[in-house]
Amino acid sequence: MTTTPTTEPGDQPDIGSTEPAAAVAPAAVMGSSVPGTTAAARQRSFFPALEGMRGLAALGVLITHVAFQTGATAIPFLGRLLERFDMAVAVFFALSGFLLWRPHASAARGLGDAPTVGYYLRHRVARIVPAYWIVVCAVLILVPAAAGTAGVQVWLSNLLLLQIFIPLTLTDGLTQMWSLSVEVAFYLVLPLLAWLLHGLRGRAAAARVPAVLALGLAFLSWNFIPVPTPGGIHADNWLPAYIPWFAGGILLAELICDERRAKWRRILGKQRLMWTIAGVAFAFSATDLGGVAGLTRAEPWQYAAKMGLGAVIGFALLAPLVLGPADKTHRWLTSAPAATAGRWSYGIFIWHLAVLSVIFPVFGILPFHGDFVKVLLLTVAFTLPIAAASHALVEEPSRQWARRFDGPRPPRG
Repeated sequence: MTTTPTTEPGDQPDIGSTEPAAAVAPAAVMGSSVPGTTAAARQRSFFPALEGMRGLAALGVLITHVAFQTGATAIPFLGRLLERFDMAVAVFFALSGFLLWRPHASAARGLGDAPTVGYYLRHRVARIVPAYWIVVCAVLILVPAAAGTAGVQVWLSNLLLLQIFIPLTLTDGLTQMWSLSVEVAFYLVLPLLAWLLHGLRGRAAAARVPAVLALGLAFLSWNFIPVPTPGGIHADNWLPAYIPWFAGGILLAELICDERRAKWRRILGKQRLMWTIAGVAFAFSATDLGGVAGLTRAEPWQYAAKMGLGAVIGFALLAPLVLGPADKTHRWLTSAPAATAGRWSYGIFIWHLAVLSVIFPVFGILPFHGDFVKVLLLTVAFTLPIAAASHALVEEPSRQWARRFDGPRPPRG
C-alpha cells in the first residue's frame, strides 16, 4: 500500500478495511476529460489527506480498546471521550462508502465505467483476506485465552467472518473483527445497491443524492425492529444498522460527481465549519445520547442516535478533504507520519488487540487496573512494526497479485 495513485477502481483498500490502508480514488475514472465533467472531478483523482485520516482512525480504534482494557473509561468525563473513540469506525465505513462507490457515481453521469462485479470482488478478497487469515490463525493458536476455547465453530466463524451471526465466537484478540464482518457484508451488498440505482443515470442522476440521503435516514430505524436472533447475538451489530455510516461516504461520492451541486460542495468543503460540526457531534456521542457508559446495551433510540451522530462525524470529517479547494494541502494529514500510519492502518487494526492481549502478562500489568498511558505506548510500539511487516509481506504482495491476475482493466462499452 503506497501513496501513489492507482488507476484501478476496484482496488482501493479500506478497513474495516475497518479498513479501514491507502485511500486511493479511481484516477482512470475521475481523471476523465469527458465534456461535462466537474472541475473537482477532473482535478481530484487522488486525495492523499484521506490516507492520513485513515491512519488516525486506526489509532483511534486502538486508543479506545486500550482505554477499555485499562479501565480508563471509568475516569469521569475523560473516560466517556476515550470510550467514544470507537466512532473512528464510522470514519472507516464512510471512507469505504466514498472510495468504492465513486466509480458508480461517475459512471451514472457518463464520466467512466465502474468495475465488473468479478473484478471488484477479486480485489476486495485480495485486499482483506490473506492478512486477516494470518491474524486469525496466529491468535487462535498462540494467544492462550483464545486458543483454549477455539473449537471448530470458532475457527470457521472467524475465518469466514461470520462471528457476528454465530453465538460465542467473538474471541480474545479478535473481538474488533465484528466491524470487519460488517465491512465485508457491505462489500457484498454494494453491487446490489449499484444495480438498484442503475436507473438513475444521465438526466435522472440528480435524484441519486436524495435517494442516498433517504437510504441513510431509513436505516436509522433498524434498531427499533425486533429482529429475532440466537442468544448472545444482536442485530444491531449487523450491516443494516451501519448503513447510515456507509451512506455518508456514498453521499460524498455522489456530490463530488454532481455538477449541479456546486453550491453545496463549496459549503461542505469548508474545513473549519465541517470539523466544528464533527466535534460537536462527537461531544454529543460521548453523552447518554450515544449510549450508556461501558458495554451495557443501549436503548434502541440511543443506537439510532449513535448511528446518526456517527454518520455526521464521518461525513463532516471527510467532506472538506474531498470537496474542499483542490489547492488545500492538509499538511498534517499528508505528513510522513500520518501517511505511514495510513499505509499500515489495516495491519494496525487487525493486529492491535492481539498485541494488547500479550502486553498485560508480559509486562506484569493487571487488566482494568490503570496504566493507560504505559499500555498505550507499549501497544503502539509493538503494533506498528507488525503492521509494517503485514503491509510489506502480505497486503501489498496480495494486491499486486490481483493486479497481475487481471491485467489492465480495458474500458467497457
